[in-house]
Amino acid sequence: MADHMSYEESKALVFKGLGLLAAVTLIEVFFSLAGKGYIPGMGFLADIEWVKYPVGLVLISLSLYKAYFIIYDFMHLRYEVSSMAATILLPVALLFWAMVAFFQEGSVWGERRALIAEKNSIEVAAPPAVSPIEQADFQPATPEVRGQDQ
Repeated sequence: MADHMSYEESKALVFKGLGLLAAVTLIEVFFSLAGKGYIPGMGFLADIEWVKYPVGLVLISLSLYKAYFIIYDFMHLRYEVSSMAATILLPVALLFWAMVAFFQEGSVWGERRALIAEKNSIEVAAPPAVSPIEQADFQPATPEVRGQDQ
């Protein structure tokens, strides 16, 4: 950090960053409301099924940009050496991977719970009340005798 800024320059830089974050947030809110059809004149977007995918992509992109900007500018990561930045950004990337993995695992658990609930609701006729001996159709074998009587 060889180039030192005055207080006024630093303050102007902070307000510029806050303005950028506010503008990106307003764009996010606009896309969210437009995608749901709450903005007058854009209600037809809520009826189109595929619109939610580009809107979601825009929202995710803008949120990731804001996170990058906050880490890079407000947490002063731009002034660190690259290895220090990697030690901070790698766990963040692993956290995002873990979130995706846990959401996937949760959806699989939800599907399995629904399947089990469906199978539990199936009614099965009760088996007849028969003793185990009658079920096996037990026939005692006659013993074969060998010996002097033959």
